[in-house]
Amino acid sequence: MMTPEEHRRMAACEDTLWHYAALHGNVRRALASAGARADGDWLDAGCGTGGLLRRLHGWWPRVRLRGVEYSAFAVGLARERTACAIDEGSVLALPYGDASFDAITCVDVVYQLEEPVAAYREAARCLRPGGVLVVNEPAHRWLYSYHDVSVGGKRRFGRRELCALLREAGLEPVYSTHWNFLPLPLVWARRKLLPAPQGSDVGEYPWWVAGPMRAMMALERWWLECGGRFPCGVSVLVAARKPAAVR
Repeated sequence: MMTPEEHRRMAACEDTLWHYAALHGNVRRALASAGARADGDWLDAGCGTGGLLRRLHGWWPRVRLRGVEYSAFAVGLARERTACAIDEGSVLALPYGDASFDAITCVDVVYQLEEPVAAYREAARCLRPGGVLVVNEPAHRWLYSYHDVSVGGKRRFGRRELCALLREAGLEPVYSTHWNFLPLPLVWARRKLLPAPQGSDVGEYPWWVAGPMRAMMALERWWLECGGRFPCGVSVLVAARKPAAVR
């Protein structure tokens, strides 16, 4: 579980940092490509400080959005930063009935859990038939570092591993890719070769770092929008669908 200090860091840069802009854009693309209903009920499970909800509301104003977050501190921040309903609860026991949502996002959450598939089973329970789950997680076990420890991360995932967990939960992956591919050598060097800082890598950066990173994310966005995929990267994204009801 993330500390209040890490949640403060997130809230301070979630609207401006290139990573979150790219992450949220990739989630948007995955929701659209998987056919999420643009006038349905959507849940951000493990919504943190509300940054993704803010962007989803701007992109899909007709969607009925709500969030759920385990940290009471983060719930308070999310309620201040969004107009969405924010509930306090765990992704392992979502406080909603069966088949309550048309789409669920679960972004950088289950890497903090001992049994990730249990969270995906809960999401599947709360999805309506044909509903969409979009997940994003940190990638590659060999990249585990001080950053993961600082944000409460217990593991990192490969694309096939994440798809297998979703299938085990009763969902069918329909879109998957690694991303954060271009910055991967730089991230590896920072986290494996240089001294560890206090806390995570989340925060604002000087222009000579931020500018090139935004340019790399723009190139990645272009490639993904052209239908490309990345074989590796700092992050992995999967969209999965709950099977439609049998008539």
